[in-house]
Amino acid sequence: MYVILTTKPGQFRTEFGPELTPVEAYDYVFYGRTRARFLIAEISGDTRVRIIDETEPVTVNSVPSKFLEKFREIEGARRELRHLCAFGDMDTTLVARDVADFHRPVTEAA
Repeated sequence: MYVILTTKPGQFRTEFGPELTPVEAYDYVFYGRTRARFLIAEISGDTRVRIIDETEPVTVNSVPSKFLEKFREIEGARRELRHLCAFGDMDTTLVARDVADFHRPVTEAA
């Protein structure tokens, strides 16, 4: 089974715990700016995901994995990401990135 975790730089970040293995990561780019990051992870049991609010006051929520939408195959998760990120003729793209860089700061070109 697979889940999709979302991070919105400057707003909140999602941290995966045990029982989640990162598989693929993507930047969601909207008109040249990275607006979100998505991580597809394989889930092998019950776990929790930490969602950390990056605005003041910083809040940390620990969410049970039972609340995450799950996909039987990785292609189902990929299909869902494509659906979430397509808005007609708007300039949106999913850019594959190294899963090891998932939490690195976003740098925007000037």
